[in-house]
Amino acid sequence: MLRVGLTGGIGAGKSAVAKRLAERGAVIIDSDLLSREVVEPGTGGLAEIVAAFGDGVLTAEGALDRPALGARVFGDTAARRRLEKIIHPRVRARAVALTHAAAPDAIVVNDVPLLVETGLAPSYQLVIVVMADRAVRLERLTRIRGLSEAEANARIDAQADDQQRRAAGDVLLANGDDLDALHARVDELWRDRLVEFERNLRSGRSVRKSPELRIVQPDPGWPCTADRLIARIRHALDGHAGDHVGVHHIGSTAVPGLPAKDIIDLMIGVRTLEEADALAGPLGAAGFPQRPGTWSDHAHGIPGGTWPKRLHGCADPGYRVNLHVRVTGSPGWRFALLMRDHLRAVPEARDSYAAAKARLALDHQDRLGYADAKEPWFEAEAIAADDWAIATGWQPER
Repeated sequence: MLRVGLTGGIGAGKSAVAKRLAERGAVIIDSDLLSREVVEPGTGGLAEIVAAFGDGVLTAEGALDRPALGARVFGDTAARRRLEKIIHPRVRARAVALTHAAAPDAIVVNDVPLLVETGLAPSYQLVIVVMADRAVRLERLTRIRGLSEAEANARIDAQADDQQRRAAGDVLLANGDDLDALHARVDELWRDRLVEFERNLRSGRSVRKSPELRIVQPDPGWPCTADRLIARIRHALDGHAGDHVGVHHIGSTAVPGLPAKDIIDLMIGVRTLEEADALAGPLGAAGFPQRPGTWSDHAHGIPGGTWPKRLHGCADPGYRVNLHVRVTGSPGWRFALLMRDHLRAVPEARDSYAAAKARLALDHQDRLGYADAKEPWFEAEAIAADDWAIATGWQPER
């Protein structure tokens, strides 16, 4: 089962995306509908709201008067948070029950307006954010929902801003006024990403990387992508691993200004390889299946030495990820952090590596040949980085 979070600012049009995904076959869990369900007359949710805000938020028939409640909480942060503490846990519990009732091969899309605001993004295997310009959203809110411009602006300002949503989103769907174009984008997402992602999850399979070498220019979005994936990994390991487990962004995409293969390298540090094996299940369920085979690092500085590790990939065809699980303090663990920090701190070392990449890429069009050809550079980097560590007093991040 693939669990997708769908969100977007008020007026962005995520309901149109949810409807199209439902037409393609997704199971939609609409938090807005659930939020109404959990406060229907006779529910504990409605009773708690009345206790908190008084009988003035009820209609003459005893149902929740939403406009009256909205007038009480919008613009009042403390009141809004009090309301959220009543509604959100009930909605989450109901959403969990509906998810468990879905088929094992389902693509379950949770339509959650405040997904970013409530910090729920890492709990999904993929997050879709529907985006629209503020002017478009204001027009929709005033024309379709009948809000005044002041009310529409207040509701937009009460939510997360676009920058926060972009940081949380694995997929950003632009939604202007062309519904056919939006449907085409949703159909492409369903066909080329969601269906394959679900299939990979169910089979415990990572996306295959092309054997061909492709070095690209530095992407300022790499660190944000890494942060998003790291948050998902930490959420997956919550309850399965102690505080001693560290998750890091490493490799070339972790060094600003360095060309790289468009592959995000991440690393988990554990105390033992037995602990690494125990994490394989929750990591696979989160979308990071273990890659079969035997994996080890060259222990740079120890001639001929190697150090075993575990390696995971990513089931999401929208990403290329190497997730290394190494014993904390091992040569491979230390070198990954030391090389990253050395290249970040010393521009000359970073530029030397960039030049070596460009030179070797001309001679090796396949990834494996390129990786083997870089080993002499890594041996020299290990010496230079150790000298730098001694001179600066560097210690690895744990």
